[in-house]
Amino acid sequence: MYTIQRHLQFNAWADGKMVEMLTNVDEKLFDQEVKSSFPSLRKTVMHIWDAEQVWFLRIKGIPFSGWPGNNFKGNTQEMLNGYVDNSKALAEFMLPKDRAFFDTQLNYKNMQNLEYTQPIEDILFHVVNHASFHRGQLITMMRELGLNKFTNTDLITYMRLQTNQQVSPPNSLISNQQ
Repeated sequence: MYTIQRHLQFNAWADGKMVEMLTNVDEKLFDQEVKSSFPSLRKTVMHIWDAEQVWFLRIKGIPFSGWPGNNFKGNTQEMLNGYVDNSKALAEFMLPKDRAFFDTQLNYKNMQNLEYTQPIEDILFHVVNHASFHRGQLITMMRELGLNKFTNTDLITYMRLQTNQQVSPPNSLISNQQ
């Protein structure tokens, strides 16, 4: 398995852990404004999902117009399920791919209609890094909203789990000692 495939598996796992943490959050907190890149839990989750979905569509060569989340009409649980299901589908789609696929130069246009060409592997590393950044924001937002129980979603924790090394209990609070 290539490193990017492992990172995509990690990303799906971390998104799943985030959904587990968000599943029991009071519905009204999803739309309560918090200072961040996106002003609410809902908008941040939708942004992560949108970004992952847009890159997935580009890689698959499927045209789209606008952010997929703009047309989403589901409830909070459907949003959380869609977010994690898309992440899992992306990881599963990439699992059988070979080195040549990841080295393929992808030509695409961004949302401002500017053209770019980059290796698929670089794009996928961006997808994982982008999601990690915004998952961190979700944790900070949850703290600001008075929530205090979090599961560790660090890459090293995922890697330890993959090699059956001792890790903190799955529902332990995130601490400064990793």
